[in-house]
Amino acid sequence: MDISAFVLFWAAIFTSNILLTNFLGMCSYLSVSRELESSLGLGTAVIFVLTVTAALNWLVYNYILVPFEIVYLQYIVFIIVIAAFVQFLELLIERYAPALYYTLGIFLPLITVNCAIFGVSLFMIIRNYSFIQSVAFAAGSGIGWLLAILMLAGIRRKLKEKLVPVGLRGAGISLIITGIMALGFVGFSGIVQIQ
Repeated sequence: MDISAFVLFWAAIFTSNILLTNFLGMCSYLSVSRELESSLGLGTAVIFVLTVTAALNWLVYNYILVPFEIVYLQYIVFIIVIAAFVQFLELLIERYAPALYYTLGIFLPLITVNCAIFGVSLFMIIRNYSFIQSVAFAAGSGIGWLLAILMLAGIRRKLKEKLVPVGLRGAGISLIITGIMALGFVGFSGIVQIQ
């Protein structure tokens, strides 16, 4: 693809936000966005995991799967790389940041099955990104995901739950807020859009 890594990075944050335009990574987004602190912790972990696993998966794809003509195993191999890296990250966080580990709780292992992380690895292959483009796209996607979860957490913190109709409380109002945020991000689409 003939797009600079710099443009790709900013497009992944705003105009092609992985969560607000592709709606990937919604499960942990909706679950963790109740508190700003845990949203920030999970978002930071997602940025780190997205960037590193995209780089690792690009290397594995281009230097192992393609040369040995086993590209048909890419889904399984990408999932193994992501799962192994998240397990390693979980052990590090438990050892060096136990407060963050207990705050994230069950949601940290959910990064393994976060479809945004797997989706970025697939997008970089489908769109034929170079290594630098892949890392820029992954970092931008992670920052965009963090931005979206922080916005939702901030809105949910200010939202008076009692004023929301009973049937819309919880996930219902969160999805409505997410839809409105997605409409706001559509305004950026005239700048640059990646396909």
